[in-house]
Parts: sequence; C-alpha cells; structure tokens
Amino acid sequence: MANLGLSEGAAIHHPMLAAWLAGVGIEVNRIAADAPAHRDDIRILDIGERSFARHRDLIVGATDGGPSYKAMANGHPAEIHFGFEDAAFGHALIAELVRPEARPAVGEPESAAFISLVARIAKADATLLVLGETGTGKEGIARFCHTVSRRADKPFVAVNCAALPETMLEAILFGHQKGSFTGAGGASEGLFRAADGGTLLLDEIAELPLALQSKLLRAIQEREVLPVGATVPVKVDVRIIAAANRELAEEVAEGRFRADLYWRLNVMPLMLRPLAERRLDVRAITANLMLRHFQPGEAFPWPTAQALDRLMAHGWPGNVRELDNVLQRAMLLRSGDRIEASDLAIEAGTLAAAAQVRRTGVAAPTATPAVANAAPRLADVARASEARLIEEALEACNGHRLRAAERLGISERTLRYRLADMRRMAA
Repeated sequence: MANLGLSEGAAIHHPMLAAWLAGVGIEVNRIAADAPAHRDDIRILDIGERSFARHRDLIVGATDGGPSYKAMANGHPAEIHFGFEDAAFGHALIAELVRPEARPAVGEPESAAFISLVARIAKADATLLVLGETGTGKEGIARFCHTVSRRADKPFVAVNCAALPETMLEAILFGHQKGSFTGAGGASEGLFRAADGGTLLLDEIAELPLALQSKLLRAIQEREVLPVGATVPVKVDVRIIAAANRELAEEVAEGRFRADLYWRLNVMPLMLRPLAERRLDVRAITANLMLRHFQPGEAFPWPTAQALDRLMAHGWPGNVRELDNVLQRAMLLRSGDRIEASDLAIEAGTLAAAAQVRRTGVAAPTATPAVANAAPRLADVARASEARLIEEALEACNGHRLRAAERLGISERTLRYRLADMRRMAA
C-alpha cells in the first residue's frame, strides 16, 4: 500500500499544510527528500527539493504572483504554486492530488470522521443503509465502503431501482431462464449473481414495487435468489448496500415500503448531510471536480478567493450535481484566466446559466456591492485572507482555540494575538 510523505522542506515552507491534511483525515509521514522510498509512495516536496522528485511526487512552491497548477506529464511530477491569499484552495487542491482514489473528497473534520466510521463499518459484512438527498454522494460512499472491505477484489455492482422498467426488475435482479418470458431468448444471471462475492448497491430502493420487496427480503435473508422461470434457488454471497433519498421509516408508515424489509436493511444506517451544511466540503469537492474536468496541457483556471467565498455561501439545493454544473459552466465560459465570482451563474439557476451561455462567457451581474475604484492594498488582502482562514479553523474545531491553532500550524498565543487584531480592525 502506498504511503504519503511530507518532506522537511515542504513542512517548513508550508506550515499549515500538514495540519490541513490531518484535519481531513489524510495521514502523512515526515520524510527527508533524499531518503529512499518505495516506488508506489507519493511524496510532497518543496520546490527547492525538485532534484529529488520522481514522477509520482508533488512539488509545492510559494509565490508572490498568480497561483498555478501543472499536471504530471511525460515523466515529470505535478507542480503547484500559490501565495497566502490562495492558500485555502491550494491546500484543498493538494489534498485532492494525494488522497486515495476511492476516498471521497472532504474538507470538514466532521466529514472526515464520517469517512473513518464508514471504513470501520466496511470491515464487517453488515447490510448498509445510506440515506441522503439526491446528489449528496451516496454511491461514492458505497464504492468507498466496497474498496476498503475484504470484498474489494470482487465485483461492485450498482443499480438504480428507479431507472429500471417495473416489468423487468425481477429478471434484472435475480436473473431468468431461457424462454421464461416473451423475448427471453437466452438465460441471464441477474445482478445478484453478477455481484457474487462482492457488493450490490440498490440505489433509490424506495422505488421498488411492494410485490418485489418481499422477494428481495427473502434473497437477503436466505442468501439465495430464484431466477425467473427456475425451480431451484441459487446461493449467492453478496453484501447489500441500499440507498434512498427519502426517509424509509416514513415510507413504511405510509404503507409504501415493507416494515420487515426496512428492518432487514436498517442494520447500519448512515445519513449524509446536504452540501449546505458542509461549507468546507464545498471547497474540497470544488477542487475534485475541477481536476476531473481540467484538460491537461491547458492552463488550470484557479478560482479566486472571492469565487470560493461565493461557492461556500450558496445553499446548493441540488447538492454536488448543482455544484458540478456551475463549475463546468464557469470553466468553459470564464472571461479571464481565473474563475471570478462573476463567472458563477448561481442565484437565478437555469435562467442565469442560459443567459451566461448566450453572452458567450459574460456572466450575469451579481449582487456583490461595488468596490471602490482604488486597487486594494496587498496588506489588506493578506489580512482578509488570514482572517478567513482563522474563522474557518475555529468553525471546524467548534471554537476550540488550541485545536484551531494546531490546525493552522501556529501557537495558541499567536492565535490570540491574531484574534485581538481582528477585533480591533472590526471596531
């Protein structure tokens, strides 16, 4: 298994990086840049240690100019440069570049603790019930659970129960014999047997018709399925993960979901919070989505601090899917090299997005108050960025100053001085 190392040089020149990574649940080992390392290990090195870098490493540098990111290519390592004003997104981007692939993107310590809980649950074979609004990442949690379980080398099969024709659901899930119904020219093993030894995700399980719910209950209880047209059941070894965007207990009360199936599924319930309640996750997921849509060879359209503030302040009724749409539009239609707050068509939803496309890159005006004509001073920008980082650290640590100071990589005494300065400036 690959390890993540942080060089002494990177730790010195980027003092808040180790605390940020630890806060989102990414373990790092302190290393010397010139020390031997396993070929699969990933290392974060300072730009002054570039001569020791391998293609899997990440080089980090501080800059007084604009931020930049260059992807790994042609045997050269990835490289990222940013200054103090862009440190928040820079840390989130680094976390996305070095985190294990299957692990969901998180920025909140509470979300990191939730991921750790899922990893513990994954070691057992208990049935999992994942609840949450559409677009909160239920399938991502299911895939992560499978990847860190003992079934990781076996199939992961996902099916959206709402997307399948009701007349074919039984045959799709349990399989069928040749000639068992009109059009069945050949036999099919079904999704349960396709996932044998692995994990089966039944997404939108609340959409299953009642008649099929009883057969699903038997399949889970007896660990066997009866293909359509067959007379002998077939044994299966499958871990079930069910997901729903509605509260199943309410569906049971309304008579739309079987109580016995609900209790069979509700062994280990997990509730995903909406994105509006995970402000720091927005930044991490933004970095993840931008890396996914970024085309190597092009300049990375780094978002400004004001754009990030706007993203983190939005309510996201469409959760991650809405955020993904907004970012894709901004990356395509931005007016400059960076994504500005004005490039984000958010508030008016579809109408604002359509207007942005019609203008070919000129986003709808925002409700942001007009800024004075005078350019902001560098000291003011740095002070505002520092205040934002301190506020986020305190929020993430529930106001605990010592933990917030550790997260920021400073002493508690220094944090008290910074807070006193912030209060004096606000007075």
